[in-house]
Amino acid sequence: MSLEHLVSHLDTDMDLSNADIAPVPSAQRNWKAISFFTLWVGMAVNIPSYMIAASLIDGGMSWQQAMWTVLLGNLIVFIPMSLSGHAGTKYGIPFPVFARASFGVRGSHIPSLLRAIVACGWFGIQTWIGGAAIYTIVLIIWPVIADGPAMMPEWVGVSLIQFICFMLFWAMNIWLIWKGINSIRILEHVAAPFLLLCGLALLAWAYQGANGFGPMLQAGSKFENSSEFWNLFWPSLTAMVGFWATLTLNISDFTRYASSQRAQVVGQLSGLPSTMTLFAFIGVAVTSATIIIFGEAIWDPVVLVRRFESHTLVFFSMIAVIIATISTNAAANVVGPANAFSNMMPSKIDFKRGGYITGIIGILIMPWKLIADPSGYIFTWLIGYSALLGPVIGIILVDYFLIRKTELNVEDLYRSKGIYAGVNPVAIIALVIGVLPNIPGFLANVGLYSGSGFVVDLYNYAWFIGLGISSLVYYVLMRNRV
Repeated sequence: MSLEHLVSHLDTDMDLSNADIAPVPSAQRNWKAISFFTLWVGMAVNIPSYMIAASLIDGGMSWQQAMWTVLLGNLIVFIPMSLSGHAGTKYGIPFPVFARASFGVRGSHIPSLLRAIVACGWFGIQTWIGGAAIYTIVLIIWPVIADGPAMMPEWVGVSLIQFICFMLFWAMNIWLIWKGINSIRILEHVAAPFLLLCGLALLAWAYQGANGFGPMLQAGSKFENSSEFWNLFWPSLTAMVGFWATLTLNISDFTRYASSQRAQVVGQLSGLPSTMTLFAFIGVAVTSATIIIFGEAIWDPVVLVRRFESHTLVFFSMIAVIIATISTNAAANVVGPANAFSNMMPSKIDFKRGGYITGIIGILIMPWKLIADPSGYIFTWLIGYSALLGPVIGIILVDYFLIRKTELNVEDLYRSKGIYAGVNPVAIIALVIGVLPNIPGFLANVGLYSGSGFVVDLYNYAWFIGLGISSLVYYVLMRNRV
């Protein structure tokens, strides 16, 4: 039976499908490799990508060690990324529907919501960064507001003007959601070459201003012994994997539009590791150059460009930050949660309404507090959610490739009484067992547990441990059930 026939003749329950999560017909699956390449350029060129590499240098790594950590982490995450994208390309289905095969039609709400809540956090972080860029532009035009009263409760942590700028950028994202997913693809195509040029321009400025890259190419690591390096390397590698662990789950939200498996694999391989490593190098190089130029390491590019003497240069730099941030936010942090919320109540929540819910949660989490501390950004935020998402992707991939041999009954994915009905208890058991070993380490990092030793150190490998344990448990319990 053709995919087009399925789309028009699916014998589905009304509360399990709508136009946004139904299979994409072959005629509408026209994304080539260049589409996925530009998608990843648009997503990878962002301020957190820049900041995370610079934070590795701050932690004691040499620039070579930092670059290899970034590259290795992104090569590792590409593997489950391309595998997870296979189902989207083959069947034209989004992630929440794909998750129904392993977790059950109703059980799929669990991985979908885990993915959605993390994306809401990222949406808030990126929106705060975009708002900070707008705030910088406002300071150029009206500098006296920097000394004005906060006019906000102290517990909020930001001034009224900062919050207004945050909400202005938030409204820009909401407008893009209202325009629909095709507008996101167009944005990525337009933004990708511009963002690469801006990154290289910033690198050229640093090179010229510091008369070379200065201490970056000269200074080695600050570790006194190898054990100190490994103590930072493993959690940092986990954080690098965790950085895109969200997209390993819902990449099928995009690959469902791919023209072929080759298009999604080649496009992602050429776009993800290369762009992340290049932009990480820019972050490390520019941060190192700021030591010579300004006498201190400035790892936040928004703060850095405020130090430029030319107001015109600051203005256009902030425009670049705004474009980079909105291109990342739209693709990485809207599509996934929008489809996840739609999956909960397809008859009442479509893609746009799901996107609006994402935006509201992105405000409530107060994202400016999530990235206030670089160590908290890596050890609490990135590693913390990777401990949840690693087990999920392990379960889904084992189910799809090893249990079902990539064969899915698309009609039953949209039926409440089909072969994927209800909740698959095996998936829930495997998920819980995969998460448990990482709980002591997480509690220790947020200050709720004072213990130490092996059970806490496991947290440094959270994504890998969770994926490995859940994959094994799921395979053992499911291999004779299908």
